[in-house]
Amino acid sequence: MNLAKKITGLGAIALLSLGLAACGSDENNSSTSEAGSVGESVNYKITGIDPGAGIMEATERAITDYELDKWDLVSGSGAAMTAALKKAYDAEKPIIITGWTPHWKFAKYDLKYLEDPKGSYGGEEEIHTIGRTGLQEDLPEAHQILSNFSWSEEDMGEIMIAIQEGEKPEVAAQNWVDANADKIAVWTDGVEKVNGDAIKLAYVAWDSEIASTNVMKIVLEDMGYKVTTVQVEAGPMWTAVADGSADASLAGWLPLTHATYAEKFDGKFEDLGASMTGVKIGLVVPSYMDITSIEDLQE
Repeated sequence: MNLAKKITGLGAIALLSLGLAACGSDENNSSTSEAGSVGESVNYKITGIDPGAGIMEATERAITDYELDKWDLVSGSGAAMTAALKKAYDAEKPIIITGWTPHWKFAKYDLKYLEDPKGSYGGEEEIHTIGRTGLQEDLPEAHQILSNFSWSEEDMGEIMIAIQEGEKPEVAAQNWVDANADKIAVWTDGVEKVNGDAIKLAYVAWDSEIASTNVMKIVLEDMGYKVTTVQVEAGPMWTAVADGSADASLAGWLPLTHATYAEKFDGKFEDLGASMTGVKIGLVVPSYMDITSIEDLQE
């Protein structure tokens, strides 16, 4: 990977959509005819998230693959990225962000992925549940529930949107659990309850993983577990599962986003299966921007 491009720091599915009419030729026009080029219109910056995230590594790869020598990838957090998106979107200004689905921003804003003809971001991804070695022997009931865990983008979206609209994550998750007993019954089918066994779940602070981890925490507690959750970045999350300091995580994005960690810790964790398929990562822009491909950033 070409690391010549620096990563600078920042301080800090679809259920609804907001229609946005095409802009005219005023100063807020998203076209780049007056700014000169897409790059000039955004100061050759791609707004990213935490530097340890796999999507940031994939974006560095895209910068190299498409020879975007003038471009910088700005790191920060998911919250900082969505705040920058809101500011630009409200003013109908151009912005390029690292994006992934499922995420509530695709419900709130009219966004599009840039085409990736070179395949820097791979194809469709899956969200996997991973567990430490020995989990099945030590906590067989939890192992079975985690292995059975599977839901849809729409399920997750209900929780993400509720959180984004101001609901506390644990409340949004509980509301979903209360309304979806039939789905949870599939995950817990044939599993006996336990009596206070401890389990620790590690997760990254992505809206999708906040949703899934809060739901699983409630499900496991209802089955008699004492659940601890710990929020970390992607690298420490995989490390915690691999070294046994965390029992499991519902936040493994494979085969590409977390490929580096999966390869690094090969043999030190158990893949409990995909909880969601058809997820995606890539570069995302507001639909009012007159570009369609990452290749357009070369101009």
